[in-house]
Amino acid sequence: MDIEAKLHRHERMLREAQDNLRETQDNLRETQDNLRVCREDLGRERETMSTLKATMSHQSDSNLTLAAENTALKARDGARQSQMDADAQQIAELTRKLEEESQKNAALNWEAKENEALRRKLHNTVQELKGNIRVFCRVRPVLPSDLSGILGGSSAGTSVALTSTEDIEKLQEDLTANMIFPDHRDHKEIVLRSSSKSATGQERIEPYAFSFDRVFEPESTQDQVFEEISLLAQSCIDGHNICIFAYGQTGSGKSFTMEGGSTKTTKGMIPRAVEQVFRKTEQLKEKGWEYQIEGQFLEIASYNETIKDLFGKGEIGKKHEIKHDLKTGSTRVTDITVVALNSPSQVETLLASAQSRRSVAATLMNDHSSRSHSVFTLRLSGTNASTGESCKGCLNLVDLAGSERIDTSFSSGTGGTGGLGSKQDRLKETQSINRSLSALGDVIAALGEKANREGKHIPYRNSKLTYLLQKSLSQDSKTLMILNLSPLITHVNESLTALRFATKVNNTRIGTAKKQVRGA
Repeated sequence: MDIEAKLHRHERMLREAQDNLRETQDNLRETQDNLRVCREDLGRERETMSTLKATMSHQSDSNLTLAAENTALKARDGARQSQMDADAQQIAELTRKLEEESQKNAALNWEAKENEALRRKLHNTVQELKGNIRVFCRVRPVLPSDLSGILGGSSAGTSVALTSTEDIEKLQEDLTANMIFPDHRDHKEIVLRSSSKSATGQERIEPYAFSFDRVFEPESTQDQVFEEISLLAQSCIDGHNICIFAYGQTGSGKSFTMEGGSTKTTKGMIPRAVEQVFRKTEQLKEKGWEYQIEGQFLEIASYNETIKDLFGKGEIGKKHEIKHDLKTGSTRVTDITVVALNSPSQVETLLASAQSRRSVAATLMNDHSSRSHSVFTLRLSGTNASTGESCKGCLNLVDLAGSERIDTSFSSGTGGTGGLGSKQDRLKETQSINRSLSALGDVIAALGEKANREGKHIPYRNSKLTYLLQKSLSQDSKTLMILNLSPLITHVNESLTALRFATKVNNTRIGTAKKQVRGA
């Protein structure tokens, strides 16, 4: 019993030991698995730790770099703040100076406007001292056409002989009248010597001396002539009525003086005056002035005193009448083309077109002489918003028809009827031209008398030319006559007649020109 009990107990204990052994083995395997996992985790942790240490080392370096950059940025920020403070002080100083300069600029603008008003006044005073009617004399040079006219009438043998420079100079000397210009300083005198034969057959030379505001010798240039005229163009901008007219016999150079040639150096007084007006009005914009400029160009026929619109489209039979507005003091021609002018180039184009429409007819003096008066009118209207000033001026540039004596133009036999009209028609036309020019002289003479005697009648209505120019040929205007002379000895008598007429004009004294205020 005891043995079986013990055996049973032993077997039970053995089974429990085996169970414990299996449990222990299971625990051992579980522990080994856990150990393996722990080792793997430890390896990973070590790798992570190594990576973290490397990252920390890199971050530490980055932190040091960032700290250095932060220090530099703080230093730079401090420098910029100092610069901003300095800039703020400079801006404040510049603002203060700008305010001072603005005040100075305002004062200078006001002073400039006052100076401009003073300049206008002084300029007008200077022009008044020079005289409201002035006369220039210009002698043209001997032209190739003058020589060709002589050579064309010579025999073939003579024409061939006159080929050397000496022969041509000798011919020029023989053709040239005896003119001298003794005033080498002021250029105001001209002496014309005329030769005649006495009853005994002896040659007698008589000197005729004349003095004008300016005398231009044959070698004078267009620049030199306009230099003397430019101040009158300025007077037009300042609000005065100006009249500049070229007077002289056919072929004396009137059209060249007024219209000129196609090159820059040969431009005439009309295009040069237009250029100056545009240049000066553009400069005056800085002083608050704004100008409106318009122009018209017409022709007054010498024979029947009809008016032709040179800027128009050539309507046949259209009649034009001259109207004076007493309220505005302006002169208008009915149905005439008035063009708003914007640039000198536009005016040159208009003038070139107009010149092709000018009326010309043949005379013994010049196959292309103008048989009519051409009048180019430039009107300016200016306002200054800052000063409240306004003004208007009118510039008339006139190329008169040729003034020649009847015996000069029609002394040789040229009877018959040609394409340009008969000799009798040309004779009547020349008489009409001379009457028109005589009316101009009568008006100027009457103006001189009126300046000394109130109530004197001015015969403006005696011709359409003087009636058209009434406002520019008055005591309120400035007038310049450019006497053009031929240098040829065959024209001495005609030149003497013109010089005497110009002297009468030059001796005329009229009143003070007045500035034309718009709306007055």
